[in-house]
Amino acid sequence: MENKKLNSFEALRKIQFDNLAPDPVNYQEPEKKPEKQYLEAHFSNKARAGKTVTLIKGFKGDGALLKALAKELKKHVGTGGTVKNGDIIIQGNYRDALMEKLRAMGHEVKRVGG
Repeated sequence: MENKKLNSFEALRKIQFDNLAPDPVNYQEPEKKPEKQYLEAHFSNKARAGKTVTLIKGFKGDGALLKALAKELKKHVGTGGTVKNGDIIIQGNYRDALMEKLRAMGHEVKRVGG
């Protein structure tokens, strides 16, 4: 058995690049924008050990769109939050900033409570 040391460039010399076709282009569907929603912005600290949160209620649609909206709102105010039971829960009292952002996105927002 002959021990032949392999050189990675030796193997590349034998490849013929003239007959290679370009990779097929995979077109992705354009991202769906959520339609106009009628939302409510609530302020709450109940059952949260005194921590203040802003609740966005009334979103109708796919759970993935709700999560995407929550992510965008959290990024806008620079704080944490979650999605539970169809509501977006943002840590802190950011009602005004969130209402402004939601209106800029084309949603109708109503301030509820305090």
